[in-house]
Amino acid sequence: MDKVERLISIIMILLKKEVVSTTEFSELFHVSKRTILRDMETLSLANIPIYSVHGVNGGYGIMDEYKVDKRLLNSSDLENILTALGGLEQILLTEEVERTIKKIEAMVSPLSLHRSIQLSFYDWEGRSEILETLKTCQESILKKRLVSFDYTDKDGAVTNRMVEPYELHFSESSWYLRGFCLHRQGYRTFKLSRIDHITVDERAFHPRDDWSEQGHQASYLPRLVTIKAWISPSIKDQIIERYGRRSMEDHKSGLLMATILVPQNDTGFQFLASFGTHLTVVEPKTYVEEFRNYLYQMMENYS
Repeated sequence: MDKVERLISIIMILLKKEVVSTTEFSELFHVSKRTILRDMETLSLANIPIYSVHGVNGGYGIMDEYKVDKRLLNSSDLENILTALGGLEQILLTEEVERTIKKIEAMVSPLSLHRSIQLSFYDWEGRSEILETLKTCQESILKKRLVSFDYTDKDGAVTNRMVEPYELHFSESSWYLRGFCLHRQGYRTFKLSRIDHITVDERAFHPRDDWSEQGHQASYLPRLVTIKAWISPSIKDQIIERYGRRSMEDHKSGLLMATILVPQNDTGFQFLASFGTHLTVVEPKTYVEEFRNYLYQMMENYS
């Protein structure tokens, strides 16, 4: 964290809390107490009304008049931010996110201890591996440096790529890197779990003029197909969570007819197969045939 960011963070914390000690600031930003003292002097010289409080419970505060004029976020706003950060922390656990959460919690304490919404995600073992790749991608994007890595496509073919990294994207349960591939001479999307041996190159790059247009057009979703399927009531809640109640119609047989969109590839087959005998695809006929062939191939692995 650079000095300017630290100074802004100090102001935001003081806008909410009455008095914050030098020790608290020092531990929060991982700097010495002397550095915090110099930061307070810098803020004072910039006409930020900082005042010091002496004694056991001493520290630094900011004038109430300044708080009233400058505070833009209320407690509800800050609680919503904390909730969002809590979810981000579980899929992107980095020191930066942890530090941001601590700063926001310092602004809303003790509200932060009584949040009305909690988010939970599976703590998969592989997340730590993906996180290392994610950090490398973040570093290269910020420094505008090329990255090289081995990439394994869906068919298992491995190629070495040199890429201008532009954007990280989280979709469903996976992270993706979007960039310009020098080998393919075009914009490509790479799934982080398929990236191996990634390194940041010494060479820098200048963002391409057409990147902003490409970024808006970027799609991380496969082609979708509309199917109809009989589903049992036992998986109704899972269909509702993904497709909503309007996707289903009750039937006198006790089953429900669901009209849903699924990826027109193996990912779609895997999703449907996860419901086992609780789901039967009936339309379109061509998709039923493709799905049946996929299931036969699965069975052959156990024959």
